[in-house]
Formats: sequence, C-alpha cells, structure tokens
Amino acid sequence: MLKQARIWPGLALMAALATPVWAEGETADTVVSTVNGVTITLGHMIALRESLPPQYQSLPDDVLFNGILDQLVQQEVLRQSVKDLSPRHAATLENDTRGYVSGVAIEAIVLDAVTDTALQAAYDARFMDAAPQTEYNAAHILVVTLEEAEQLKSDLAGGADFAELAKANSIDTGSGANGGELGWFGVGVMVKPFEEAVLGATVGEVAGPIQTDFGYHLVLVKETRNAENPPLDQIRDELAAEIENAAIEARLKELTDAATVTREGEGIDPTILKNVTLID
Repeated sequence: MLKQARIWPGLALMAALATPVWAEGETADTVVSTVNGVTITLGHMIALRESLPPQYQSLPDDVLFNGILDQLVQQEVLRQSVKDLSPRHAATLENDTRGYVSGVAIEAIVLDAVTDTALQAAYDARFMDAAPQTEYNAAHILVVTLEEAEQLKSDLAGGADFAELAKANSIDTGSGANGGELGWFGVGVMVKPFEEAVLGATVGEVAGPIQTDFGYHLVLVKETRNAENPPLDQIRDELAAEIENAAIEARLKELTDAATVTREGEGIDPTILKNVTLID
C-alpha cells in the first residue's frame, strides 16, 4: 500500500536556504508552485507540515519550508507519471478519501454536541433522581479449601481476631498482609458470588464460606455508607463519550433516512472478499 506524508530522503539534512519573503495577505489558496499546470498551494504545505513527526516540525523554518515544497513538487511529478491506477489503488484512494471526509463530518458533529451545557444536562440526568448507592467497607480471608474456611470460621466464633487470621492464612497476599482489608467499594466491583454475600451480610458478622474462582472466602462487612455522587469533572470523559455516540448515531440516522440507499451486494457470496485477484 502506498504511504502518505512520507518523509523524503534529505529533508532533515537540507542546507538552509533563504527564507521566502511573502507579500502580505497570503491565504491557503496562495500558489507556491505549479507543476504542468497543477497548482500547489500554501494550504497544501501547511497541511503536510501538520502531518510530520515532531522532530521534523522542529527544524528551522527555512529548511522545513523548502523541504516541504520540494516534497510536494516531487510527489506531484510522480503522481502525474502514473497514467492509470490499478483497481486496487483506485479503490484504496477512494476509501481513504471517504474515510477522511467522514472523519471531518464526525468531528463537526462532536464539536457541536459536546458542550458544557450538554455535559451538565447529562450529569443531572444521571444523578438528579438516582437512588442513593451503598458502599461497603469489608475485609476477607481467602483460602484454597472449604475445610480451611470452615475451620477459620470456627476459630473466629471462638474469639480469634479476624485481621490476625487473615495475615496468617489468606492467600490474597495484597489484602492479607493488611488484615484482609478491602477498603470501600460499591456494587459491580467484586465478582458476583462475593458481591451477593456482601449485600446479604450483617454488619459486624462474618459471612461465608463463599466460593468463587479464587477459592473460599470469609467476609466481614465492617460498615456501610451512602456513596457520594462523583464530581462532574471526574466523569467528564465518560459523559462526553456518551454524548458523542448519541449525537453521531442520531446524525447518521438522519442522513441515512434522507439518502437514497440501495444494497445491490446483499446477495453476493461474502467469501468473495478474499478474492484479491479481482483488484489486481
């Protein structure tokens, strides 16, 4: 596949030439070169510069200007030397153009949709009427066998200290070294059997053994509290993504509904996509 915005040999090593002196009032349409009647503009140069890696963009302005101009002239000369594109190259060029321009459309949709007002509205819709969520402060002891778990529960019933048993016996080395402490967490964080045990547990009493893929757990829910809503800034990216997706989906539906679309290819054997000889 042809590579775009290729860095041509010598661009970084060009000797510095005099910086062109421009009259005032240049625009993106200002012509900087003409190749067999085809114009290259200042806009082409600026767009190419933006696509270069940072190490090239940091070159001296005069070196970069002349290097980019030379590259565009060379590319245009080469482009004109190709009289007929193969079906593969023609299809790739059309796909690249379609993909790029559709990306421009999506950028415009997102820019219009994701505003501070929209973000605040999405935040309010999520939390304004939401029921308070409960968070749990719990500890656990994780062992390999049911027999171990039952023996430890018996030891706890006899007055053994939960934290000391966790330090001595839990195979969850992360929490075990800290007396089995899991800290505060909400619904949806733990694996299902463990979460169900936590939700059904009485504060201050040991629940279990509970089996999960990790082994057998004894769980001690120490306290509960109502979770505070996260600040908007904390979930801004999440809300923005939701707004973007909804806006893009709505705009796509609007455009598709207004378009005349036929699907002549629906009856074609889908394995034909593997037949690359059709575009050779």
